Amino acid sequence: MHHMDLGLHRVHSALAALDLASLPYPCAQIVGTNGKGSTSTFLAEVLTASGVRTGLFTSPHFLSPRERILVDGRQLPESDWLAAAEAVLRVSEDVSPARRLTYFELVTVMAVWLFRENGCEAAVIEAGLGGAHDATTALAHDLTVYTPIGLDHERVIGPTLTDIARDKAGAMRQGIPAVSARQEPRAMAVLTGMARRVGAPFLLADDLATQFGQSWPHKPVMLGPHQADNLRLALAAHHLLGTGCGLPQDAAAMERAARTAFIPGRLQLVPGVDGQPDFILDGAHNESGLQSLNAALRDLDIRPSAIIFACLADKDFPAMLPLVRSLTDGPVFVPGLDVQGREMDPAELARLIGPQAQPVADMAEALRRVEELEGTVLICGSLYLLAEAFRLHPQWLRASAR
Repeated sequence: MHHMDLGLHRVHSALAALDLASLPYPCAQIVGTNGKGSTSTFLAEVLTASGVRTGLFTSPHFLSPRERILVDGRQLPESDWLAAAEAVLRVSEDVSPARRLTYFELVTVMAVWLFRENGCEAAVIEAGLGGAHDATTALAHDLTVYTPIGLDHERVIGPTLTDIARDKAGAMRQGIPAVSARQEPRAMAVLTGMARRVGAPFLLADDLATQFGQSWPHKPVMLGPHQADNLRLALAAHHLLGTGCGLPQDAAAMERAARTAFIPGRLQLVPGVDGQPDFILDGAHNESGLQSLNAALRDLDIRPSAIIFACLADKDFPAMLPLVRSLTDGPVFVPGLDVQGREMDPAELARLIGPQAQPVADMAEALRRVEELEGTVLICGSLYLLAEAFRLHPQWLRASAR
């Protein structure tokens, strides 16, 4: 039933050698296209607020790989990372070249090893690319959580929504419950079909919210209407993981988590200082992400006076560019990105966006061009672009959501 052709056997053998084939703590895997990072963070935050020592594994990182592996919301010291890398490489490196882990596989196995070493009582694991062949799917998990599935990484996991949903559905396991956000009908059909085939109980977050949600918080501090959906999915996941694995369910903890969960680069508002404009940083990097961003800005009644936008060459430009144009009446600055082999030439991208767009050398130059502007400047289009902004302003990584 499960194809291991994309190298899950490497992860399986490393986990077995480290005695992690079954994890010593309950674990939820978060799969989907948009909202994975936010949903994962909400779920981890609720568990931590309930007094459960919780490991959170997310990707990608902005400035340091240590952002990917958190325990109770905090990064682990470098010495822990070195110990974890040594432990995992010892069982994967020497065995045979065929068993050498990729970077993502290595960090995935390090995460679950570190969670055990740090005495975690629950773990939340965000999938990387896809589902069926994703390194995180090799981990034993007690719940599969589906955020909205849309088009992204088409070149890797298939050209249509059905292909992508089929790949992500491959994370389901017999007897392991799955819970899903609202999906487009084609994606939902694939998920429910797979759940029936593998014998995975399949639930909808909206149904659980109707049943148990009177005491759930409905509005997180994080901005944007889609964050309320991500929070609802996280609370549904928390309910299922809690009842299935005997973890505490505490209404006050849920409320606290909704207030404190913060992730940089998700509709993040950075108030302007010294006459600078306000900035909004958002990781939207595909059509559905940009649609959510458009809706969220309308909801907040914010019309950006300018945009700093760049994206990788493997994206669906025809679908994205009209959305970018519609976000502002002002200029769109297109900085060069330093992403070997995947960057889009800024002059070419600016030409495709149209006359309001201007190429600039890099993020520093783009920030200089907008510093005199009034209003709000939006930075979006790629997580690599946001990383450049955070590198220039590391304090923004810790900015409170308000």
